[in-house]
Amino acid sequence: MQTLLTGWDFMRWVRLTLAVIIAVQAIQMHDSLAGFIAAFFLFQVATNTGCCGASGCAVPNTKNQQKNINEVAFEEIKSK
Repeated sequence: MQTLLTGWDFMRWVRLTLAVIIAVQAIQMHDSLAGFIAAFFLFQVATNTGCCGASGCAVPNTKNQQKNINEVAFEEIKSK
């Protein structure tokens, strides 16, 4: 339930809009293939996943924090 209510970004709204439009067209045209496509988009909206499924392309909920980068010591090697 938490996934359904949080993380609404632009692409999630686009998927929801496409799912509703395709679902209406599927009902009007009695087209089962369009109905499956609409159901696929609704599944992506509900689970907040991309095309990969199983949270493979899930949108991260937290922003990337700048990682602590340690200084690296380099040693110069001279060749003859």
